[in-house]
Amino acid sequence: MIFSLRMIARNSIHQFRQFHKCVVVCQSDAAQAVSNRPTENLTIPVPEGMDKPVSAKLDQIAKDIISLNLVEVMELSNLLKKRLNLPDAPVMPVGGFALAPKDEEAEAPKQVKNTFTVKLLKFDEKQKVPLIKEIKNILPNTNLVQAKKFIESLPVVVMADISKDEADKLKETISKVGGEVEIT
Repeated sequence: MIFSLRMIARNSIHQFRQFHKCVVVCQSDAAQAVSNRPTENLTIPVPEGMDKPVSAKLDQIAKDIISLNLVEVMELSNLLKKRLNLPDAPVMPVGGFALAPKDEEAEAPKQVKNTFTVKLLKFDEKQKVPLIKEIKNILPNTNLVQAKKFIESLPVVVMADISKDEADKLKETISKVGGEVEIT
């Protein structure tokens, strides 16, 4: 601002006087507007990300409630319900969804899982060659190089959508040659 005032003063003293008059008029108008305004407490808005300040009374109440033990909290809750005529509200689950009625659960039988997936999680490095050979035998149209790449890309699904018996047999076969398998 000082630089701009110097520029105005250098260019024309007339412009400087006009600028000065404008500043004086603006200042007097602002002072007059403030004096005409009714006296009221102006509040400064709280910046984003900061908590709004609370009154000392509410702060003290919050501190008192925090210091209560569980039994006292229950008694306070019952007292407030009585004095404020509040009904006993059912407790809602954390997700905010309602539980299904018992009748619907009885009508819809639980589905039994009949297809399983066998997943190779890890293997013993000492047993790598026998495991490669076993994977080559288990997976159709797989050569030794493909089987080696297959087991090196752990964890990997060996077979999916198979019966429980097949999954158990496959798990037993892979476990014999040093592989750790999970059935899901």
